[in-house]
Amino acid sequence: MTVAIVFLITCVLFIALILVKPSVEIKGHTVNIYYFPPLLGALSLIFLGEISLTEVISGLTADSEINPIKILVLFLSMTLMSVFLDSVGFFRFLASYVLGHAKASQKSLFLWLYLIVSVLTVFTSNDIIVLTFTPFICYFAHNAKIDAIPYLICEFVAANTWSMALIIGNPTNIYLMTGAGVSFIDYSVKMFIPTMLAGVVSFVILRLIFAKKLKKTFEASGEIAKIEDKTLTAVGVAHLAICIALMVVSSYISLPMWVISFGCFISLFVCASAILLFRKQGLGKIGDTFKHAPYEIIPFVLSMFVLVLALDKVGVTEKISEILSSTDTIFGYGIVSFFSANLINNIPMSVLFSSVTETLTGAERLAALYASVAGSNLGAFLTPVGALAGIMWTALLKKHGEKLSFARFIGYGEILALPAMLAVMIGLKIVL
Repeated sequence: MTVAIVFLITCVLFIALILVKPSVEIKGHTVNIYYFPPLLGALSLIFLGEISLTEVISGLTADSEINPIKILVLFLSMTLMSVFLDSVGFFRFLASYVLGHAKASQKSLFLWLYLIVSVLTVFTSNDIIVLTFTPFICYFAHNAKIDAIPYLICEFVAANTWSMALIIGNPTNIYLMTGAGVSFIDYSVKMFIPTMLAGVVSFVILRLIFAKKLKKTFEASGEIAKIEDKTLTAVGVAHLAICIALMVVSSYISLPMWVISFGCFISLFVCASAILLFRKQGLGKIGDTFKHAPYEIIPFVLSMFVLVLALDKVGVTEKISEILSSTDTIFGYGIVSFFSANLINNIPMSVLFSSVTETLTGAERLAALYASVAGSNLGAFLTPVGALAGIMWTALLKKHGEKLSFARFIGYGEILALPAMLAVMIGLKIVL
């Protein structure tokens, strides 16, 4: 009973902090503090004796794919490689190149933005694309004298739809699927049709929602951002491509994905450092890359893992599994995970559902996991609480003076999220 109460209080405080003040300014720097409630909740359970330090350490060091430290290494390695590419201007170049060739047609601009965000999200992650593209869209819309909201919603929806396509697209995918031993290629094959269906449905609805606003023309500046360093960009792209290629065959070469990503990350930064030192330019770009990594995800994920360990210990996760066993697996887990993500955020939800699905076996467990992946990604549409990407995105909008109220976000979200979620679940029914 104590564990459940602490967990509920933690979730309430977490949501309240996200809505009121997810970050603070310290000496001109934005510091995220949304992970404080989970951290305090986890420490409280240890202090109260509901879970021992020995049990926590055993869980964190377990030789299994669901080990949160391995998952964090995988996520942060991929994130740092993407942040490096952003620091050398790669993403800004692609964005400005596409948007600069829209020829004053907002319909064309809208389509190209959706496509480039979708493609880049598939090979990087939704969080990185949201962080990279949001400031650029605000800047572009201001200079072109057009409403930024349609494009910001388009970007956010594309990023959180196509993040389902590959296992690396969202940390929730990584947590749910690597724990079950699903390979990179098996995941990609299974999620291709569901993601495609959700992508088509979400884009059609987006076009209908913003049809009136997209009829107006605009003045395109035609200014294309330049890649700041072609050599470093080539090195970064090559490492990311090699990393993804190795992940595709990881199950055949018996090399865990976290080892591949970490190895490619180390190789990239060794190569980049050697090039910068050879030029006598210093390691400023390397330092900037490390400064902009989302390190707050570490205490966030580890704290939620401890909370779920405690819930599992007292039988709460088993009880949830028993309740869901009376429903259709795909629709049951899909719908519950979708709404759960908006109650406790998608990362805690994924940690929880990874444990809940452990009582299932074989095809039934896989169906539950794929449905939960869909809920963890598309849940981001409904409220800003639904995903880490949503928290960062709304903070960026405030910083750039774009007004999008909580109610207006939900207004768009309920129109977009439910049809997209239905499309994914139908897709999963087809492939599974």
